[in-house]
Amino acid sequence: MISWAIAGIVGAGLFWLATNIRVVKQFERGVVFRFGRVLKGIRGPGLTMLIPVADRMQKVNMQIVTMPVPAQDGITRDNVTVRVDAVIYFRVADPVKVAVDVQDYISAIGQVAQTSLRSIIGKSDLDDLLSNREGLNQGLELMLDSPAMGWGIHIDRVEIKDVALPDSMKRSIARQAEAERERRARVITADGELQASQKLAQAAEIMGAHPAALQLRLLQTVVEVAAEKNNTLVLPFPVELLRFLEKATPQPDEEKTPVPDDPRSLMR
Repeated sequence: MISWAIAGIVGAGLFWLATNIRVVKQFERGVVFRFGRVLKGIRGPGLTMLIPVADRMQKVNMQIVTMPVPAQDGITRDNVTVRVDAVIYFRVADPVKVAVDVQDYISAIGQVAQTSLRSIIGKSDLDDLLSNREGLNQGLELMLDSPAMGWGIHIDRVEIKDVALPDSMKRSIARQAEAERERRARVITADGELQASQKLAQAAEIMGAHPAALQLRLLQTVVEVAAEKNNTLVLPFPVELLRFLEKATPQPDEEKTPVPDDPRSLMR
């Protein structure tokens, strides 16, 4: 009978230990409530002992949580309808505040993120949503930090994932981009024409000062045309040379026939 009593006491002791010992994982922290009051000390990873009946422990995950924010429809400041979604990275900074101050911190962060995303859409222009993503991410992170700090949550990063535009707006942006590329092409062509005209003007001044250069350029053109095995060769001839030859050629004297005063003398 004594042995049975000892075995019963040992079994009760082991049962008591099993029911009052908790294991806290490396990525968790334990918040202990004693008779409903939270204790100041946070239980770290490892084995922890609780007082029977008096203590209750709540484990809080300290890992970074990745939360996708559902796509939100909104109107930008320049009256364009867009659909924007984002992703939030956050973690628990104060386990006591998470366990005491907010009932479901993950749901709370999700609701605040949706309202903040709609707010940031209404305060921004379409160009900012498409090009200034970094600034919008910082603004959205600041909007989330204010309530999250009071709940013991630290916002690590906020990223806008995608901006969906209506089909009509996509076509308008495509036309705008095409017009911009055409404008750049025309400007480049005009710059090329300007540079070419300046070089041609300089060449004309040099050839005007040295007439032999013009003749050499003419001969070079003839050689280039003749290299293509053409049957007909059109050779430009300077008009000034024609005028010079015309002046240098002597004109023959025209024979003048005397006209009599009396026409009847021709009848004789």
